[in-house]
Amino acid sequence: LSCVITLNKVEQFHKFIYYRKNIKKGTNFICRHKDDADLQVMMAGSTFRKVKSHSWKKPRHFRLLEDGLNIWYKSRWAGRVLVSDVEAVRQGHQSEVLQSIADEFPPNLCFTLEFRGRQGNLDLVAETPEEAGAWVRGMRKLIHKAKNMDEKERLDQWVWDWFLKADKNKDGRMNFKEVRKLLKMMNVDMNEDHAFYLFTMADTSMSSSLEIDEFVMFYKMLTQRDEVWKLFQDYSSDGEMLSRGELENILRIEQQEGDGCVEHAQELIDRYEPSEMARSQGSMSLDGFQLYLCSQEGSIFNTSHKDLYQDMSQPLSHYFLSSSHNTYLLEDQLRGQSSLEAYIQALKRGCRCVEIDCWDGPDDEPVVYHGHTLTSKILFRDVIATISEYAFKASDYPLILSLENHCGVEQQRVMAQHLELILGSLLLRAPLGGEAPQQLPSPQAATSSYNTKLKMSRELSDLVVYCKSVHFRGFQHAQAHYKCDEMSSLSESKARKLAKEAGADFVQHNIRQLSRIYPSGLRTVSSNYNPQELWNVGCQIVALNFQTAGLEMDLNDGLFHQNAGCGYVLKPGFMRDSELPFDPETPQEHSGYAPLRLSIQILSGQQLPKVNQKEGSIIDPLVRVEVYGVPQDLAKEETSHIQNNGFNPVWNETLNFIVHNPGLALVRFVVEDHDKASRNDFVGQFTLPFTSIRPGYRHIHLLSKDGTSIPPASLFVNVSTSELTSGPD
Repeated sequence: LSCVITLNKVEQFHKFIYYRKNIKKGTNFICRHKDDADLQVMMAGSTFRKVKSHSWKKPRHFRLLEDGLNIWYKSRWAGRVLVSDVEAVRQGHQSEVLQSIADEFPPNLCFTLEFRGRQGNLDLVAETPEEAGAWVRGMRKLIHKAKNMDEKERLDQWVWDWFLKADKNKDGRMNFKEVRKLLKMMNVDMNEDHAFYLFTMADTSMSSSLEIDEFVMFYKMLTQRDEVWKLFQDYSSDGEMLSRGELENILRIEQQEGDGCVEHAQELIDRYEPSEMARSQGSMSLDGFQLYLCSQEGSIFNTSHKDLYQDMSQPLSHYFLSSSHNTYLLEDQLRGQSSLEAYIQALKRGCRCVEIDCWDGPDDEPVVYHGHTLTSKILFRDVIATISEYAFKASDYPLILSLENHCGVEQQRVMAQHLELILGSLLLRAPLGGEAPQQLPSPQAATSSYNTKLKMSRELSDLVVYCKSVHFRGFQHAQAHYKCDEMSSLSESKARKLAKEAGADFVQHNIRQLSRIYPSGLRTVSSNYNPQELWNVGCQIVALNFQTAGLEMDLNDGLFHQNAGCGYVLKPGFMRDSELPFDPETPQEHSGYAPLRLSIQILSGQQLPKVNQKEGSIIDPLVRVEVYGVPQDLAKEETSHIQNNGFNPVWNETLNFIVHNPGLALVRFVVEDHDKASRNDFVGQFTLPFTSIRPGYRHIHLLSKDGTSIPPASLFVNVSTSELTSGPD
């Protein structure tokens, strides 16, 4: 044991020398916005009215901190808003809350901070138009800067943020007592002697405190990655730099990139190497190598699949569509709030089928809510106006409006008027080409559908094209009376029964026509069913409660993250070919059966978030890998847990899987905080299609339970796939 410790100390000393030689003095920390008038106003601070409703309006003081990352505010207790959590700023009466006070405050005083994920908006009213304008412009600049940072800037910003957190007395230095508190904040339980050793090595001024440059040294030693260092050393001839040829070898051998390695190696050097001298010599330092591995180019997700890479000219029935159930609800199905924000959030996620439950309302205006419940009501015309504004923000491809119509004929006419007047040319009113359709169009046309029961007004029924809702009477009846523009809606229980008993018939049916699946009415808390079971039989519109985070929405987000997030994913070829029957229950009987072996070495984790924010609380992380797909592919394997280390846990454990149908499989990586006395706590996850996995040494950038990024939390893995040459184990 003593020999190992001595060896580690020697290795750390060599790394320390490396960092001292390669650190860039006077690190250029960003967000020192001293020349921007708008940001100066924000840093000086402003008192706004925070508005939650027509009757709840209270003054709150807001101030941008010097780091440019956080907005501090004072209410009953101090809080903060992370700039990185803000997706957009709306100016004027651009939220339901601010619309409710439009008669009290003019639009030039009002603005809304719109957050990522499911977090509610922050609605504010300024004292003057000038102050409101400064905050709106300033926030947009900060959001733009945050979105366009390169990897070096993100690292610098992250280091600066930790320095500010550690410097409790704000003297521009960090003493050892502040270091000890910092380590707890960073989710790591480190031996005090070792922590002091690192502190002393970084304290080159021998002042018993760390200035910013020294803190950068300390931070780099603290975040040193032995597994990355080892990979670097395996290919670096001098242990200091990777030549372009050595980097090419890593790309070809370890990352399995094949052709184009020469050009790609030079591109990576130009993009990620922080040293100008190294770049000019065509080489890469350890810092540059780690920046590359931590970037999106080093991600497990195939970056080419983030673009629109699939054929979009096939019939609609050949695609999976991201689809929402009871889209208007923010919460449960019995007492939850109906809101326009729910439509905005779903559409921002790339949803391509939204549901609108329509009921007769007062003053001859249809309303939207979950009928015969205590859910609140919103106006149909406001829903359509919101859809008109946000329908094509995240995707250019058709949006299906699923109208569950409970209105009488008179208010149906009002609905038709609103659809025509508000949507205008966006609404598809006739079949493409002007003739009766022989097959569904490709995702180049907008469509609408309506409800499986009432007498329809002519005005409303005339607006329905391609998605006429009909009762499902069985696969034989559907084939005998085939019309491509008819669609059936099935409850999850009926659809799952059909999938189990007649999977091959269901697949064939979904080659020709659209099927919409919706959650059981018993899911009053807005829980979800597993969509994978219905994707396995080719159902296109598998509607989920978007407001409810969890496994089911992780799978949905994972599937539709690809193809530019446009909400359309082309089905695998075997689900589009009527000549080759496919049954998900027996994938080995399909002529194209080609199972693969998936091997995932879980190497390490980086800066995992704390679950319990209590001071001194540190997580015991484990990693579980889950495979979803055809029934034979369902599998879960997990690592052991690492005690008291969420900052840089190391596992070095390999998990193996056999995937019988790669074209339908999704792989989910989950990190949990082990608890031997109760259920493990969720830490983070990332889900992606098997076909989007890149082999080699890759980082997995974790997402929160809400589906938003939690940088720099990640896993580092080594992935390989191979053909299954012998029978499954």
